[in-house]
Amino acid sequence: MGVISSERGMPNALTQGPEAYAPPDRRGLEEPTSNARVAFLRRQIAEHSQSDDGSTENLYALIHRIAAGSINEIDHVIRELESMRAMLRNEGGRVRQQVGDYASLCQASMTAMKIISNSLRVRKDSPDGSAW
Repeated sequence: MGVISSERGMPNALTQGPEAYAPPDRRGLEEPTSNARVAFLRRQIAEHSQSDDGSTENLYALIHRIAAGSINEIDHVIRELESMRAMLRNEGGRVRQQVGDYASLCQASMTAMKIISNSLRVRKDSPDGSAW
């Protein structure tokens, strides 16, 4: 498996997920490799499981600490998606209104062109060539 150079703004082997394709100014900070994070979590679990107080309270607290960052990030993404949905609905309404206005303008233009065309036809068909 080849590694894509990040010098040209392309994702490398360590960058995964949607951030790999985000514009450079929207990318998150690169985290250390996932192996280091997994090793840290395993050490934390091992330390807590070896302690004399093996209560489930400590295990739940550990799981909550580990998951808190991910949960916060997911909540942030959900809030961003909800605001994006609201913005798209507003823009959809605005575009729908503008398309309706454009259709009305086109209809008025067509009506005016028919009136002008009929007037010119009447003038052309008059015996003296001048109906006015």
